[in-house]
Amino acid sequence: MKKSILSWTLRGIAAVIMLQTLFFKFTASSESVYIFTQVGLEPVGRIGIGIAELIASILLLYPRTIIFGALLGAGVISGALMFHLTRLGIVIMNDGGQLFYYAVIVEICCIVLIWMYKEQFPYWDSVRLKLNLK
Repeated sequence: MKKSILSWTLRGIAAVIMLQTLFFKFTASSESVYIFTQVGLEPVGRIGIGIAELIASILLLYPRTIIFGALLGAGVISGALMFHLTRLGIVIMNDGGQLFYYAVIVEICCIVLIWMYKEQFPYWDSVRLKLNLK
């Protein structure tokens, strides 16, 4: 019961944050265009990353694909965090760091979900044996 509540909470938070940002990516809001121009990925990267976030959100909400949504979400958000820390900075267009903090929250949720649902990963048993994990 506790795992279920924690799981739905983490999945919901990550999915809602990623889905909420899609409107800005897909409508080419000035902030979104600015971000992707700064990292040299405008417009293809903006749309492609938006699609990846949409897929990750859907996978997170379907119980049999949680691990894949968490892996995809963590991967996409790792890139966002890297760009925040190397090219963009924490604060973007006077947002007070809101986008950065949302990315950190999604990353934490996805990492915890990866650990919680590692047994859903198709090759987990072989990884576990090679790493000598119980």
